[in-house]
Amino acid sequence: MVTKIDGAARTVTAEGPIDLAHTVTPLRRGAGDPCHRRTPDGAHWQASRMPTGAVTYRLTQSGPCAVAARAWGPGAAEFLDRLPRMLCLDEDVTGFAPAHPKIAEAHRRFPGLRMLRTGLVFEALVPSILEQRVHTVSARASWRKLVWRFGESAPGPTPAPMRVPPDAETWRYIPSWTYHRANVDPQRSRTIVLAARMADKLEQAAGMDPQAAARRLRTVPGIGEWTAAEVAQRAFGDPDALSVGDFHLASIVGWTLLGRPLDDDAMVEYLEPLRPHRYRAVRLLEISGQARKPKFAPRTPLVDITRI
Repeated sequence: MVTKIDGAARTVTAEGPIDLAHTVTPLRRGAGDPCHRRTPDGAHWQASRMPTGAVTYRLTQSGPCAVAARAWGPGAAEFLDRLPRMLCLDEDVTGFAPAHPKIAEAHRRFPGLRMLRTGLVFEALVPSILEQRVHTVSARASWRKLVWRFGESAPGPTPAPMRVPPDAETWRYIPSWTYHRANVDPQRSRTIVLAARMADKLEQAAGMDPQAAARRLRTVPGIGEWTAAEVAQRAFGDPDALSVGDFHLASIVGWTLLGRPLDDDAMVEYLEPLRPHRYRAVRLLEISGQARKPKFAPRTPLVDITRI
């Protein structure tokens, strides 16, 4: 069966290279994410919710410095208008000159890596809250279950069934027992509900400077430095949004760059010379395949609170 590709279209170009695949990877919340598909032709499909309505968009690499986009749904025109900002085509990396040879080599190999600036704060926030203090596998299973149930069908000729994430009001009124059945503990579900009540104020953070945006996000009980950074990496295009408090990151940075583990404080101190590009440096290590951490012990077990 051949899927007909139509919809509104736009091609954006940049003066330098654009590495579409690595740039948009953070939007995908694991295998089977109902909001994301990647097809064998290399296209990246995403279902999202713009202020003007739901949108499905398809992005393809149309040249070393170009990305072609098609979009469907009420939010299509707004999405296409925002696309250059989303892909951070205006960012300036001339001041990024890492001294560590591994980071420098990764930057040389992947000059097209861009940050992401979707401007969609709440959409980035909910899955980040779900990933707090639990295995990523469990968090993404919860995301799939809740989005399939409470999201809406994605507009357009999607390559497989896709869902638009629920809006803030829907997240706000999901019953506590339904969160429980999706393996979301009361603390995380409460944080989602509180954030949903403040969604309009949180969306304003997209127009603030990074420090003010982080402060706005952290006015919600249950949102700390790690969660605010995870949102900034996707919604604000912040190249310095370091995920301090991540269970693995400090150790990975230490083993990769120094051959020994670090804790959060030591990682922050070590990466200080890379400001304002600390997150960019971490992403480069990830996509270059250099990020590593030895395995010394069995993996901790997954927790299933639905049995409680």
